[in-house]
Amino acid sequence: MSKEIKITLIHSPIGRSQRQKDTVKALGFTKMYQTVSKPDSPAIRGMIAKVSHLLRVEEAGS
Repeated sequence: MSKEIKITLIHSPIGRSQRQKDTVKALGFTKMYQTVSKPDSPAIRGMIAKVSHLLRVEEAGS
């Protein structure tokens, strides 16, 4: 069973580089304070690392 992580967008990507905006969109965010659940994988962790200043990350409770 793969672990899940909960990611919340807490800062706006407005004024950020297009690459950061694309990363936020690829994570599944469409609006502020939205929370998405993603599998805890190296690819997702890499995307989170690129825009960590815009996000809050929590382990999903099981």
